[in-house]
Amino acid sequence: MATFNELGLGELCLKAITDMGFETPSEVQEKAIPLLLEHDTDIVSLAQTGTGKTAAFGFPLIEKIDSTSKKTQGLILSPTRELCLQITTELKKYSKYIKGLNVVAIYGGASITDQARNVKKGAQILVATPGRMGDMIRRGMVDIREIDTCVLDEADEMLNMGFYEDITEILSDTPEEKNTWLFSATMPREVATIAKKFMSNPMEITVGTKNTGNKNVSHEYYTVSGRDRYLALKRLADANPGIFSVIFCRTKRDTQNVAEKLIEDGYNAAALHGDLSQNQRDLVMRSFRTKQIQMLVATDVAARGIDVDDISHVINYQLPDEIETYTHRSGRTGRAGKSGVSMVIVTKSELRKIKSVERIIKTKFEKKDIPNGKEICEVQLFHLANKVKNTEINDDIEVYLPSLSEALEDLTKEELIKKFFSVEFTRFANYYKKSKDLNVSGDKATRGEPDGSIRYFINVGTRDGYDWMRLKDFLKEVLELGRDDVFKVDCKENFSFFNTDSSHLTKIMEFFQDYQVDGRFINVEVSKNTGGGGGRDRGRRRGRRDGDSGGFRGKRSGGDSRRRDRRDAGSGERRRRSGGSDNGGSRRRRSENSNSGDRKPSFRGRRSRD
Repeated sequence: MATFNELGLGELCLKAITDMGFETPSEVQEKAIPLLLEHDTDIVSLAQTGTGKTAAFGFPLIEKIDSTSKKTQGLILSPTRELCLQITTELKKYSKYIKGLNVVAIYGGASITDQARNVKKGAQILVATPGRMGDMIRRGMVDIREIDTCVLDEADEMLNMGFYEDITEILSDTPEEKNTWLFSATMPREVATIAKKFMSNPMEITVGTKNTGNKNVSHEYYTVSGRDRYLALKRLADANPGIFSVIFCRTKRDTQNVAEKLIEDGYNAAALHGDLSQNQRDLVMRSFRTKQIQMLVATDVAARGIDVDDISHVINYQLPDEIETYTHRSGRTGRAGKSGVSMVIVTKSELRKIKSVERIIKTKFEKKDIPNGKEICEVQLFHLANKVKNTEINDDIEVYLPSLSEALEDLTKEELIKKFFSVEFTRFANYYKKSKDLNVSGDKATRGEPDGSIRYFINVGTRDGYDWMRLKDFLKEVLELGRDDVFKVDCKENFSFFNTDSSHLTKIMEFFQDYQVDGRFINVEVSKNTGGGGGRDRGRRRGRRDGDSGGFRGKRSGGDSRRRDRRDAGSGERRRRSGGSDNGGSRRRRSENSNSGDRKPSFRGRRSRD
């Protein structure tokens, strides 16, 4: 393996490397630094998060900058303000011995005038988020028309966050003859499009295999009922006493809720998401880096700025909507040559996602069981024993030894050990004394469908302009669910069926309590229909009639009026108010609900208050 001295870096950069304690370059650094120093070329570098990409492009960029000129010569685009600030801090360390070289961060959530002022003073390198950078270009606050190098860091994540138009706008404002260095963990179609459009014969550097996971990370999954997801999280935390982890949730609401529950249950936890102010996020990250917080609950966007080398576990409380995002999540651990564990909590209906992730990262997941109470108590007990054994003795305690010995003289050695460890052991033993088995085995479903999901009836169909795909998109949008969370969508003429994991039951039923479209309530009920095959094709054919546009949008109504309607309205009156439910439709609905004793699904309209 090469050393930094052999990569071709200048004396001042090598001096900074020595100060930072870097010993040997990582694989991506060893491949990228000599190439970028020796050639004026475009490159596409594919390497996982945590492999040292910042130094891989940072040192060559610094070497190419003319610090005697105040002109902006380099631009680095990154997906989030946390990552933007992190890169800026690193570049300042790399260039600490280069006089006159200034690096300025440009990101949202801070004063745009202050940032413009810092640029005007002379900033050879700008590190920016796409949104704020585009805003400053449009206002004429920055000039990147003569830059020599543009770096796209975490390119796949920027595009996944919806920055494609911003990036293309920014790159269109740069000179064609510049060098573009694209660094990405994965290579989705959008990244390839950017490379093709704005790069000229780029050289490619690949560390590992495209889209594969970090070889230092082991991947595990735990199958539970949807309603036991939080209990499973607690047990995984208790079974790993020294845990220092990032817990990923899909939404800001779930992130906040999970963090609050953990704090209430006595864990050192905090939330990190986009609704926090910049000051709040800085405080959370400072506490996490100093390990005052052991469990950081985060959204994917907010976590892009996390750069902590000794994270022991990544816990996927929910799998991400985009499978490629899992690569970024798991890349939070197993950094700087250390090993890490990526855990996934799934329900039975989500097991197909595990298979999809395995195909993309080319790594097998190990199926594991959620530990039971006895196992957790044993782990905690021996963790405490090792902690006591390895504790350095404080000599100041000598003065208290006579009094301590006197206070404990009636206890034998065995009794003393029992009492000492019972202080901690009893707490876990009492909590887990009557704990249930959280694991869902291969022949055990949560409820409803054989795969553990729940099938729903909804009173919209092809007459409303829906085929299975449009209805699925509509449900995902209004319910804020992921791409694979709605499935087995079967469209009929006046009504439809769909499945979700059982964990979404409460959310769905509460949401559609008071949801209406053009004065008509959208009724969703749990169905007895088994969800036979063929629904997609039939729905697609029926949904493509002339004039079917699909995609109505609804609104919520007043809850009290809605509840009175539900109590007062008989089934016959509900059918008369449905506006489009004929006898044939009623017969079809009865046939789809296999149990004739169940309440028949029906359209619901708003009753007059008088």
